Amino acid sequence: MNMILFMIALSLTLSIALTALNFWLAQMTPDSEKLSPYECGFDPLGSARLPFSIRFFLVAILFLLFDLEIALLLPLPWATQLQSPTTTLIWASTLILILTLGLVYEWIQGGLEWAE
Repeated sequence: MNMILFMIALSLTLSIALTALNFWLAQMTPDSEKLSPYECGFDPLGSARLPFSIRFFLVAILFLLFDLEIALLLPLPWATQLQSPTTTLIWASTLILILTLGLVYEWIQGGLEWAE
């Protein structure tokens, strides 16, 4: 019990000390150089707040959707140990079919095309 209390006290002490150290070492008055956009050592050519192409946003959303569906497929090897492998196969096939249909739909709609 004493060891647990010691570990909690040590964790709290270190957390408070690191937070105080962070505030103490932080730069309180940033200069114009720190506030300017970084462009690999070159002078900024324009505003850093330009709108970006919606294509990048769509590709990112598509990646997240397909990545989530792949993450749902990862536990399938452990699911085959269930009592009904047929049900597991049906669910896996359904998930893969939905994933494939979504990919085909995006391909037909031109969501994967970079050039317009």
